[in-house]
Amino acid sequence: MTRIPRPAARILLVDAARRVLLMRFTPDDRPPLWCTPGGAVDPGESYEAAARRELWEEVGLDTNCGPQVAQRTAEFLTFEGVEVIADERYFRVDVDTLAVRAGALTALERRLLAGSRWFAVHELADWPETIYPADLADLLAATEPHHVR
Repeated sequence: MTRIPRPAARILLVDAARRVLLMRFTPDDRPPLWCTPGGAVDPGESYEAAARRELWEEVGLDTNCGPQVAQRTAEFLTFEGVEVIADERYFRVDVDTLAVRAGALTALERRLLAGSRWFAVHELADWPETIYPADLADLLAATEPHHVR
């Protein structure tokens, strides 16, 4: 089977309590799942621009997402039923606090997005529903800002 390339920008949104924001999706063809905010890069769009757009659309925060902090490849079936190989670029945004209010969800997101939740890192390992990426706790630790005094 040939998979379609899918460039994607994903955001590690972390609050002052060191919790990460995840979005819960309830697709028709699989059990509910949680993932970081983000999505496909539009044609002609940079990963950085896509990260900013996705953060606004899904979370309601309009800000520069800073430099890319991680990259990985993932193969999966999209909610639209397309087999893809995703080139995912991760951006970390640290905020003090944030009330999540989507700025502009797509029709598919309005149908499948069932809310969001701030997760403490210790909750990720034993959560009863699937969380993507599976190694999110390690990714958060690897991208933790290091403050120089």
